[in-house]
Amino acid sequence: MKSKVVFKDYKPKENLLFPPNLSELIDQKHLVRIVSSIIDGLDIKTLIKNYKPGGTSCYHPKMLLKVLVYGYLSNIYSSRKMEQALKENIHFMWLSGMSRPDHNTLNRFRSERLKGEIKSIFTQIVLLLEKEGLVSLATTFVDGTKIEANANRYTFVWGRAIKKHKARIAEQLEELWNYAEEVAKNELQNPENLDFKEVDAEKVTQTIEKINEVLKKKKVPSKIRQKLNYAKKNWATNLEKYKKQQEILAGRNSYSKTDTDATFMRMKEDYMRNGQLKPAYNLQISTNKQFILHYSIHPNPTDTKTLESHLKGFEESYDKVPKELVADAGYGSEENYNLLQSKKIKAYVKYNYFRKDQKSGQITTSQSNRKLARIREKTFKLLQTKKGIKLRKQRCHDVEPVFAELKHNKNFKRFMLRGKNKVEVEIGILAIAHNLKKMAKAA
Repeated sequence: MKSKVVFKDYKPKENLLFPPNLSELIDQKHLVRIVSSIIDGLDIKTLIKNYKPGGTSCYHPKMLLKVLVYGYLSNIYSSRKMEQALKENIHFMWLSGMSRPDHNTLNRFRSERLKGEIKSIFTQIVLLLEKEGLVSLATTFVDGTKIEANANRYTFVWGRAIKKHKARIAEQLEELWNYAEEVAKNELQNPENLDFKEVDAEKVTQTIEKINEVLKKKKVPSKIRQKLNYAKKNWATNLEKYKKQQEILAGRNSYSKTDTDATFMRMKEDYMRNGQLKPAYNLQISTNKQFILHYSIHPNPTDTKTLESHLKGFEESYDKVPKELVADAGYGSEENYNLLQSKKIKAYVKYNYFRKDQKSGQITTSQSNRKLARIREKTFKLLQTKKGIKLRKQRCHDVEPVFAELKHNKNFKRFMLRGKNKVEVEIGILAIAHNLKKMAKAA
């Protein structure tokens, strides 16, 4: 006799007498519980102070922070997708206590409420990790990577182009002045000894007015008239625009018009593999045992000039600096060695000729900079010690895998928000998510 196939009961349309408790559906060791527990223990008094009393009730900031952190843990960076997860995903539903803040609420909390607050929250978690013996603030591994900005790749301002345009205006203004001098030598006076190398909007306006005044009764070719009319209408306005653009540049070589804090940088990760220029930020991190201890955002495409600011932020967060700092040759400048020495930090930092010196067994010296040669000699000896060799090898396995985790495993290659302050919030949330994930694995 042939046996029957037996199926388990399946009655999806039948109402449950008692709805299931979400907590019963989540494993006791699930990562979502660690996120909830750690954030529950945070001190967020300063964040709460930003809320004004009165009016309608607000969602609790700890709940919103949990949703954001768990979203970044789950590779969900869009506030709209988080809104959807709060309706469909039991982990998000459990975290929020079945509350359903919409994407606007989540985005406002992330981009506005957490500005200036996320670093303090991140620091609290790192100090907890130190207390648990999971990290040490004494030894840090420092490196940087570029992350694309949420900006238009084709609308940009270049510092060199501004200088070129200003030089062209100055040159053409001088030509017009020289022409006017030839035509009306006795009438055109230059008592101020006008310098055409440096021109501004006011100087251009005054000069064009003088030229027009002396040439108005003269027979002048139409090309000159057209040029004077164009100059009167456009040059002063353009120079004002260039002045504002240079203020935004603040010493940088470029910026994006849709995110003026972002600088155009060559991106190694571009899919064309040709190092395309894209608006981006330089993310610097300090790590220990692959945990992120500190992060900072910079407009500099290279790492060399980021260290001072990065260390300053570390000191502000922890009221101390690390005892040892390990970094690659991108940080090996005379200024950085002097900085580390002044702060009494042991500098396990390579310099450009370190490998060459290793092979030859002789320190590369320079007759023109003996001070730098002495620094290199001292650094070379430190890097060749047993501890130096150990830390150099460890650097590759400590800080670089963190970038691989963020950019490849978490697929975080482009910011969602615009502006340095908001970008720092995103990195703060991402760094918290990364540390909590590693904490869960270590538990």
